[in-house]
Amino acid sequence: MSTGRFVSLEGIDGSGKSTQARMLAAALRRMGTTVIETREPGGTVLGEAVRGLLLDSPKGSVAPAAEIHLFAASRAQHVAQVIRPALAKGTWVVSDRFVDSSLAYQGAARGFGIETVLEANRTAVDGCLPDLTLVIDVQAATAAWRRSGNGDDRIEAEGVRFQELAADGYRELARRFPERVVLIDGAPEAEAVHAAVMTRILGLS
Repeated sequence: MSTGRFVSLEGIDGSGKSTQARMLAAALRRMGTTVIETREPGGTVLGEAVRGLLLDSPKGSVAPAAEIHLFAASRAQHVAQVIRPALAKGTWVVSDRFVDSSLAYQGAARGFGIETVLEANRTAVDGCLPDLTLVIDVQAATAAWRRSGNGDDRIEAEGVRFQELAADGYRELARRFPERVVLIDGAPEAEAVHAAVMTRILGLS
């Protein structure tokens, strides 16, 4: 696995995607692969500042259209400063969220439409898409239960129906982009989900 690959882990809040991203990166390292772990929004100084604006602001304080472009701004910096340079060195990139989060949350759940949000992200992504996007697919009620007691950020506070719409958005992305976006059943225990993730990873050429 000397060639760099870009893998993103996706899913609604509480799906277990962050756990799976960490487990994947650890497994790759055990296999002798050089890998960096990163996240969105975030991954850079600018991105982490944007993350604070997006997630820590009070509910209703960020206009939905502004949300789209703030995520895209963070993503543009992430691609230019972290992802592209790592791939150029042959390093694997495991990212906890990428552009598909915007397509699911702002495109589907917020109602802007997947194509509209995709267009808003074209210059940010600049052709840099994951080789594989693994969506940890769970029911919104299950995800809400897993998150309980952790304190919701601004987007998590939108409620279960909002998360249901985002989950449906991810399923639509898997239908639209089957060569890249794959649904992984997130209902089982973490180790079983990880095994399914690794089956897909080992299939990357």
